[in-house]
Amino acid sequence: MQPAQLKIRLYGDAILTQKSLPVKEIGPAERLLIESMLYTMYQHKGIGLAAPQVGIDQRIFVADIGDGPIAVINPKVIKKSGLVGMDEGCLSIPGINVTIKRPKKITVSFTDINGQKHTVDLENLLARVFLHETDHLDGKLIVDYVSAKEKKELIKEFEAFLRKEISGQSDE
Repeated sequence: MQPAQLKIRLYGDAILTQKSLPVKEIGPAERLLIESMLYTMYQHKGIGLAAPQVGIDQRIFVADIGDGPIAVINPKVIKKSGLVGMDEGCLSIPGINVTIKRPKKITVSFTDINGQKHTVDLENLLARVFLHETDHLDGKLIVDYVSAKEKKELIKEFEAFLRKEISGQSDE
């Protein structure tokens, strides 16, 4: 049976600005959610998707940077080092990219889909995706990294992008 495609919440939805609740246990409902999140992420050509982005108030995210899918539950960033700027997009704010300086290397702890705890060192793109998705779990979006003036301009661009999509005028 094919997993369900979930509806991605867009900028302006209140759940995107809330800190998510820790997952207490990993059962069939959480596994099904993770499967549906991965399916949704792939359908939207993303490399990461956090539970709040599909309206679920839990500290879960999925990612795949090309090395296969991972599911991360209750992530914690333990250590950060280095700093590198890179453009980031977001499935909840389509059509917008923001250059964000993030640590190049991080040490993180999390629980996987089988309930196993891990502490690992990540770097480059996987570290960036981990931090981006963890931001979602903390109610922070890519537009929160820019000045108020720049944020206002980006939101105008996002709204114009949405109007274009709704009217069927997309470039794709």
